[in-house]
Amino acid sequence: MSAYRGAIPDHVAIIMDGNGRWAQARRRPRSFGHRAGVETVRRIVEDASEIGIKHLTLYSFSTENWTRPKAEIAALMALMREYIEADLKRLADEGVRIRILGTRQGLKADVLRLIDMAESQTATNSDFNLNIAFNYGGRDELLRAAAKAVASGADMSTMDEAGFGAFFDTAGQPDPDLVIRTSGERRISNFLLWQAAYAEFVFTDVLWPDFQRSDLIDALTEYTHRERRFGAADTSEVA
Repeated sequence: MSAYRGAIPDHVAIIMDGNGRWAQARRRPRSFGHRAGVETVRRIVEDASEIGIKHLTLYSFSTENWTRPKAEIAALMALMREYIEADLKRLADEGVRIRILGTRQGLKADVLRLIDMAESQTATNSDFNLNIAFNYGGRDELLRAAAKAVASGADMSTMDEAGFGAFFDTAGQPDPDLVIRTSGERRISNFLLWQAAYAEFVFTDVLWPDFQRSDLIDALTEYTHRERRFGAADTSEVA
């Protein structure tokens, strides 16, 4: 098993991309790639926890994905159901807290029931935090956060960043230190727009179903070599 001894980010977020291309390369339907991607999720959740990462956010289904073919959407929804039903007890027993980020609008009653069950049955766990961004869009989250703030009676004219952050889906969690995107694409795709303001980004050409522990370690190693200044000047520079 590959070991990692570098700096460990507290929160890693991954844009899981490439399932469709992985399947097409094998002359199989896109649903075959999505199923393979779920197996990668299982491996990477275990690997991240073993390495010492405390928060892992996975981008699984965006608000824009509703434009995909109905058959593919149905397959993705079925995989979400299957993952929760098959893995919930094990994850709960391992001390994993599950949170589903995103809007509940447009989701069927049985999916909503499973989401509520996953969150409620793991709500007291704290060993590892698994966020699944499902029916999620960063702009939608910003709008929902603003609506929640207004509904709470908060004075938006005096609201600071910390106060506003309390209305986001990730309230109470640290912002991601590292965002990884697989498949060679180099864009954020409406993911964690508020939270990733100062995240480091690592892009890999590896398609998500092929993503291994070694690829995660490569991304962490690259992260270790980054200098994070959060907008401050580099005091080591000579004037």
